[in-house]
Amino acid sequence: MTDKDQCEHQTDVAADMRKMCISIVPIFNHLNSKEMKEIVKETNSIKHPRGHTIYHAGDKSDGLYIVHKGRVKIYRLSETGKEQIVRILGPGDFTGELSLFTESVHDAYAESMETTELCVMSREKFQVFLLKYPSISLKVLTEFSSRLAKTEKQSASIAMESAETRIAMYLANLVEEQNQNIVTLPLSRKDIASHIGTTPETVSRKLTEFEDAGWIKQLKQNTINIIDLDALLLA
Repeated sequence: MTDKDQCEHQTDVAADMRKMCISIVPIFNHLNSKEMKEIVKETNSIKHPRGHTIYHAGDKSDGLYIVHKGRVKIYRLSETGKEQIVRILGPGDFTGELSLFTESVHDAYAESMETTELCVMSREKFQVFLLKYPSISLKVLTEFSSRLAKTEKQSASIAMESAETRIAMYLANLVEEQNQNIVTLPLSRKDIASHIGTTPETVSRKLTEFEDAGWIKQLKQNTINIIDLDALLLA
């Protein structure tokens, strides 16, 4: 393969990746193939290794980041340096959307949890598409509403529920999401603790207590068999 052929091949691969990336995003997947191709041309592909900070709190927010492969955690840091996970992004999820409506800075950090491929579109390019295809704006608003509801639910849970109840509810949500009683923890103990507002030690201790009560069985470090979901929810 000549250098020219290799360059063209790499270009085609990148274009295919961006097309796949765009096609799984809820705010774009309702568009027809011609409209989608138009959007693909305005995106760039970026790959990040595990543990890479994609952006910092305070950085200028100047584009839309779409996850194609991998996972990204969005988190904030308290004044004491304690991490609070806001949400976890997987393929088809996106971040940086607030910059699309107004110039702003990121209020949180974004870090790749594993090798991650992103499709990135600049603020200016996306605003053009918002005007050209109003249906995209409606999809973005729908996503905003969904995220707001989840954030309010998470905040209320941290404020009102005990750590034991929050851990039990986290496991119950995994059962629902994975549609089985043997669930795989998508996060480390440390990240689970950050997500639900407690400590890794508390997570490990409560899981052991749940197991001693006969409600769960820890099969591996990240695999748990939920034996008695009803009892767990009454914790």
